[in-house]
Amino acid sequence: MSEFETIEEIAKISILTPSELTSKEVQEKVDSMSEEELSKLKVWIFSELIRLEEGKKELKEHQDRFIQDKVSFNEEMRSLNQKIVRQQARLKQDEQFFQKKMDILQGGFAQLENDRKKLEEEKARFHKEKDSYQTSYQADVSGAVFFRGVTNLFTLKKRYKDLIKLYHPDNLAGDKDTACMIREEYEMLKEKFERSFTGFGT
Repeated sequence: MSEFETIEEIAKISILTPSELTSKEVQEKVDSMSEEELSKLKVWIFSELIRLEEGKKELKEHQDRFIQDKVSFNEEMRSLNQKIVRQQARLKQDEQFFQKKMDILQGGFAQLENDRKKLEEEKARFHKEKDSYQTSYQADVSGAVFFRGVTNLFTLKKRYKDLIKLYHPDNLAGDKDTACMIREEYEMLKEKFERSFTGFGT
């Protein structure tokens, strides 16, 4: 074992593990050292103290950095939690707004369905009334109405010509059933007037 290793060993035993060596034994070993060995021991102890101080300083820096990182992490977590709370509140508002829109839409659909049913009912009632009116009109009205006041064949032909122009199915206001009614009444009156005229002539 070298001289320096002996000094280092003594220093380690005396400083780091004093329980393994009594102070008397350490003192005896130190007393037995030469001036040169004591100088080397002092240098080694000094270098170890410096190393320990640097280690403590480095450890303090790590601790400070850790504390800063912890504070920064806590700030980020707090900021993130606040952001999550805001997003949750906004999401809840959006859900409430969406639900209101859905309620409005559903109410609108229900109203549209009610309006559609009412419209269908009114349409059915209108067609029923129209059919009833047309039936009663056809029952009450006959071709004789159109030729009221006609007393001779000449007036009959003129009236027929005017009526056909008005009620012909090709016209905008024309009506096929009315035109047929007019034609039938005309043929009947024409035959009647012709028989009357022939009988008068003979």
